[in-house]
Amino acid sequence: MMLLKQIQKALDGMEESSKIRRCSDEVCLPNRKEVVDLIKDLQSLLFPGYFKSRSVTQEGLSGLSLLRKVRNELVTLMEKASHFRESEEDAEALADTFLSRLPAVKELLLKDIDAIYEGDPAAKSREEVILCYPGFYAISIYRLAHELYELKMTLLSRIMTEYAHEKTGVDIHAGAKIGEYFCIDHGTGIVVGETCVIGNRVKLYQGVTLGAKSFELDENGNPVKNVKRHPNIGNNVIIYANATILGGQTFVGDGCIIGASVWLTRSVEAGKTLYYTQK
Repeated sequence: MMLLKQIQKALDGMEESSKIRRCSDEVCLPNRKEVVDLIKDLQSLLFPGYFKSRSVTQEGLSGLSLLRKVRNELVTLMEKASHFRESEEDAEALADTFLSRLPAVKELLLKDIDAIYEGDPAAKSREEVILCYPGFYAISIYRLAHELYELKMTLLSRIMTEYAHEKTGVDIHAGAKIGEYFCIDHGTGIVVGETCVIGNRVKLYQGVTLGAKSFELDENGNPVKNVKRHPNIGNNVIIYANATILGGQTFVGDGCIIGASVWLTRSVEAGKTLYYTQK
C-alpha cells in the first residue's frame, strides 16, 4: 500500500506542477463521449433516419423532443467548457444561437451532397452519399463544429473535428472557412488547416494538404498563434491526390486545377493548370 500511495502522490504532484488544468469541482472538463453523443444527436436531427443516435433508438426521441434534449446537452457541455471559451455570453444563450443556425447548416450540407453526387460517377444516389461517403461524414461534422468555433467554443469544436478525423482520416480544423458545394472524393489523408479559406464548388481528392509553411516564433521560441498560416483556395478549383499547398500568403485563383503530387508554396493566377513533372 505504501508503494501505491507514493505512486499516487508522484502523479498528483506532476499534474499540479504542469500547465494543464486539473479536473475538479471548480473545473469540470467536457467529456469526449458526451461530445460524440451530441454529434450523433445533431446528425440525427439534420438527417432523420440516416443517422440514428442512442437517444432515438433507446428513448424513442425525435423531432422537437430530440431538439430539447440536444439543447440540454449543449448547455451542459458549454458550461463544462466555460474555462476555454472567449465569449461572455452564458451557456444557454450560446446554445440557442448555435441551434438557430442548424437550418443554415443543413442547407449547406444539402449542397455538399449535390456536389459529391454530381462529382462522382460512382455515386448512384444522394442517399448513398449520406450513408456511405466518409468525405460527407467528415464535412457534416465540420459544418457543425465550425458554428461552435465561431461562437468561441473552440475546445468543443476541436473534439468534434478530431472525432471525424479518427473515423474518416479527414482532418478539417473547425476554424477553416469553406464555401458551398464542397466535395471530398475518397477523403483519406486530407488535411485542412485552421486559417484556410476555401471558396465555392471546390473538389479535393485523397491526400491533399492545405497547411502551414512554417511557424513564426516569439522571443521565447514558442509558435505565434492567431495569425494567417494556411492558403486561400478560390471558387471552382480541383485539387488532385496528394497535392500539398502551404502558406498563409498562398492564393489559388478561381478555376485552377492543381495536379496530383504538386508541391505549391506560391500563389497561382485564376484559370491555371499545374501538374507535377519529374526532372
